[in-house]
Amino acid sequence: MKLNLFSLILSLLVATSAHAERVIVIMKDSQTFQAAHMAYKVKGSRALKTGHAVATPVNAEIEQSLENLNTFIVNAEGDSEIAKLQNDPAVAYVEKEVFHPAPAPVSGWLSTPVRNTPTVPGAKTPWGILAVKAPQAWAKSNQGQGARVLVLDTGIDANHPSLKANFEQGKDFTGESDGSDFSDKIGHGSHCAGTIAGVLDNNGFTGVAPQAKLLAGRVCSTEGCSNAAIAAGINWGISQKVDVISMSLGGAWSTPGERDAIAKAAKAGLTVVAASGNDGKGRVSYPAALPTVIAVGAVDSNLKRAEFSQYGPELAIVAPGVGVVSSVPQGTGRESSVKISVAGKSASVASTTFQGAREVLKAETNVLVEAGLGKEADFAGKDFKGKYALIGRGEINFSVKIENAIKAGAAGAVIYNNAPGLINGALTDDGTVLPVAVFMIEQAVGQKIVASLKAGNEVKATLQTVATDYADFQGTSMATPHVAGVAALMKAANKNLNGAQVKQLLMSTAVPQSPNTNNEYGAGVVDAEAAVTAALSAK
Repeated sequence: MKLNLFSLILSLLVATSAHAERVIVIMKDSQTFQAAHMAYKVKGSRALKTGHAVATPVNAEIEQSLENLNTFIVNAEGDSEIAKLQNDPAVAYVEKEVFHPAPAPVSGWLSTPVRNTPTVPGAKTPWGILAVKAPQAWAKSNQGQGARVLVLDTGIDANHPSLKANFEQGKDFTGESDGSDFSDKIGHGSHCAGTIAGVLDNNGFTGVAPQAKLLAGRVCSTEGCSNAAIAAGINWGISQKVDVISMSLGGAWSTPGERDAIAKAAKAGLTVVAASGNDGKGRVSYPAALPTVIAVGAVDSNLKRAEFSQYGPELAIVAPGVGVVSSVPQGTGRESSVKISVAGKSASVASTTFQGAREVLKAETNVLVEAGLGKEADFAGKDFKGKYALIGRGEINFSVKIENAIKAGAAGAVIYNNAPGLINGALTDDGTVLPVAVFMIEQAVGQKIVASLKAGNEVKATLQTVATDYADFQGTSMATPHVAGVAALMKAANKNLNGAQVKQLLMSTAVPQSPNTNNEYGAGVVDAEAAVTAALSAK
């Protein structure tokens, strides 16, 4: 009896260990694909099990038929069934689902959505829109009207005020829904979409092509971006006859299924734009490195290569990728507000806040107490309880400074920079939130406050974290949509251009940068005005 019970349990464990595995099945040619596709149309997802779609019955179900790629997305029950598919004479090859890392900015972060809270609209035109000379190209391209761009990314906030008017349709390819949930739970896709075709608002916020239409294919989740989802997304783009596919995603390699999909997109005349990668290495990531793709690197506001921007022979062009403000899912963006008060006079100062710090959604005011560089000894002999510690940047990590402030009983901290400008910092790397508010102000302001405190004046700071619909990100992911937007302007100006022509014209009209010994800048910084002018002259 015990043996029989053990055998039963063992058999159940073995049975439950087998699970469907998602695979890409590429047929040998269009003829064999069409035969299998017709069987799928008649028999549905079980066409493989009945033996109608292939020579030998396979314990697998067809999830999707990708008609433009001669490909099926299939859920197969284990390696033995996958082997049957691979050995079928009608099948070219079978590729298991694999994941590239989920796309993320080099810096910039989002927070829990805040609803029913007044949000700050785009305060001004993002610097990158001006740097690529998009406004100068609008008259000749009608701001991109008539062009359609597919963003393959983490999804989109289709109701965002900067996206809603230009959003056309979306679809989920991750397998996490029936295809209808293309909402953006990460924020990356919405940010890229805003740079491409954000609506021009009364405050000046705009995308590169503010009249172009947006389609969103969710191919990335928190788990990453799968080859099956990417292939399915590209197939959809071909079916939809979009003008441009923007892909701010990738990794150190690509799969045969992905390469085949991108090759077929190029054959269909589509322009594919992708990010070069954020490792700072002299090697372009995939799919950007593929020959028909426009590989995009990043520059800062001085048009110098961003230190994270990957480069190499395949790099085609560069675009703004540092300090890029764009749309994010509503209420997830954060802006900081700091007011300094001395002797009854107050003034707002430039500031940033820190990831991992307590949010101050309702303004709080406290006295500032000088705390040197935030070392443990700097807090000795002073009363910080319920007050804000004023701390200089340098020598020790931000997290250590704040740990010392918490031990001293401070309610928060204001860190002043040790160099011009501001930075976005992180206090934790595991998603935890510290119990104190932490903001950064500029070096010169911090030094004036220190001098005022030493002169015996009381200085107060009013801190607030403001929920917004926009955020400042950086990465080659942010550079890529600038180029995708310019490509949309070009296609709006001349619908006859194919992807190869768009790439050639973008590169020939780019503004060269130097030194460029190792092709760190490709052909140079994208120039929308010159590219659209060239597009109008092209045949």
